[in-house]
Amino acid sequence: MFEIRGHGRQGGIQLLGRAGAYQVNMLTKIQINIVLSDRNLEETIETILDSAFTGEPGDGLIFVYPVEEIIRVRTRERGQDAVMYPDDIDAKKGLPKVAG
Repeated sequence: MFEIRGHGRQGGIQLLGRAGAYQVNMLTKIQINIVLSDRNLEETIETILDSAFTGEPGDGLIFVYPVEEIIRVRTRERGQDAVMYPDDIDAKKGLPKVAG
């Protein structure tokens, strides 16, 4: 999770202070990056949509793009082995390993 700044389509907000009104153009936002397997993609998107929806500007965006390779530096594991841990949720569900 990263704290970022932006204003999206709402263009910032106007605040009132002792010296009068002033415009804040760059609002604090949160960026969350998630890497997951294709089999978890739609369920994760639906969970985010259900949790983040307010119907107001600023609800956010979801970007989906492929990850070409994953490498765990410490062990040099690649692909799915690099992101699996003992007792991982996929292992608990008894799901087969995904190729790659």
